[in-house]
Amino acid sequence: MSSFRLLMKKKELIPLALIMTVAASAASSFAVYSLRKSDVITDRKNNPESWETVDPTVPQKLITINQQWKPIEELQKARKATK
Repeated sequence: MSSFRLLMKKKELIPLALIMTVAASAASSFAVYSLRKSDVITDRKNNPESWETVDPTVPQKLITINQQWKPIEELQKARKATK
């Protein structure tokens, strides 16, 4: 109750306490959500080789900035110069 009394005395801290409470609860709920997703495997005892159960037809969540591969001209020139 001392924190409640402090907020009643200094009312300018109420928005800060509210924002911090919302941020902490959002961070903890996102952590729980991330652990419960089907892509994350946290069971080591029942599934020690989890890479064997990966379906190759399902795309994995990887960051692909440039999806289309194009040769870089400067890199090709450098490779030709070193050969």
